[in-house]
Amino acid sequence: MPFNLRRRLVAEFVGTAFLLAIVAGSGIMAERLSGGNIAVALLANAIATGAGLVVLILILGPVSGCHINPALTFAFLMRREIRVDAALAYIGVQVAGAICGIIAAHAMFDVAPLLTLGTKARTGTGQWIGEGIATFGLLMTIFGCLRFRAEAVPYAVGLFITAGYWFTSSTSFANPAVSIARMFTNTFTGIRPSDVALFIAVQLIAAVFAVMAASWLFAPAPAAEKA
Repeated sequence: MPFNLRRRLVAEFVGTAFLLAIVAGSGIMAERLSGGNIAVALLANAIATGAGLVVLILILGPVSGCHINPALTFAFLMRREIRVDAALAYIGVQVAGAICGIIAAHAMFDVAPLLTLGTKARTGTGQWIGEGIATFGLLMTIFGCLRFRAEAVPYAVGLFITAGYWFTSSTSFANPAVSIARMFTNTFTGIRPSDVALFIAVQLIAAVFAVMAASWLFAPAPAAEKA
């Protein structure tokens, strides 16, 4: 990376803060304007999140790689593409930035207190499977694009998360920092604190499987196989 660690950490902090401000803020706006129609609120939330991700990756990707996701940083650590000290620093600022993003969303929409525990239950086998599939799919999207179409990463990630809001039972958190931060909002996008640990566990397990799958599936074909 041409940028030093300090700049990269600032980029990760800012990126994750904006991501959560987008997720939570658009959720609050959607809930207020949808007249109680949850499907319309979810659609608005999904579109805003996907669009925001495209922009964040385009502008911050050249600085830090725009991980803005501890599961992705963990995956790059397993692939030996980031040092342990840098990975730990990335994860720390990602979580801090995510919580600041929630505070910013609450401040913009006059939600008081600025941090409050969520009460929305998100638990059960179906949701855990959904989170596993969402995280695995997101990381495979990133690794596949990096292998074959690196310039497409921002758009592929934004589109996958937009789709994930709808095709997964968990609405595709796919990000431990997002999971932690969303337990501090009792709005449309919140999650009950007692449900967060299993979400994160599933996300990290899915990251391990994604690294293994990508290392095999996207590896250059042997000469015999090409023939």
